Amino acid sequence: MAVRAIVISGDPVLHSPAALVENFDDELRTLVRDMFETMDAAPGVGLAATQVGVGLRLFTYSFEDDDEVVWRGVAINPELWITPVPAGHADEDELDEDEGCLSFPGERFPLRRAESAILHALDLEQKPFEIRADGWLARIFQHEFDHLDGTIYVDRLEHVYAKMAKKVTRKRGWGEPGLSWVPGVDNLEG
Repeated sequence: MAVRAIVISGDPVLHSPAALVENFDDELRTLVRDMFETMDAAPGVGLAATQVGVGLRLFTYSFEDDDEVVWRGVAINPELWITPVPAGHADEDELDEDEGCLSFPGERFPLRRAESAILHALDLEQKPFEIRADGWLARIFQHEFDHLDGTIYVDRLEHVYAKMAKKVTRKRGWGEPGLSWVPGVDNLEG
């Protein structure tokens, strides 16, 4: 197992739809193990294969809800159904709408998401499963699923926050191919 480099916004793999997983082999098992290690080291609650430079439709997730239930797994070739996104503007003072991304490290912006989602996917044994999610788990699934379609959360921000994200991108020299960071190795503060 190994911690992998996480690519930063601007890399083409993050802005392109990922391909279906077709080979459920040792190479895929290694990728998934590495993704869990990378996600945990970051630390993060989700990680899409595209974020480690692999253009395949899968993501890992790890989250403990308010009832102390731990949701941890891999979603391969997922499909996601969501409830309508509530009307109105995202609120920077609302913790439930505050979102971040390991491919836009160190920054958080408010983003309104659907409150519920249904995830259908395959596990490593090609066994189908379904999870009905609400709240933060639904947000995690939406965020990671977006990555598989080539969308980063900052692409969905309202104008005022998108403007702030573009300023951060320029200031940090992001927005171009080949930039990455390694959890536990690189310090991305300030």
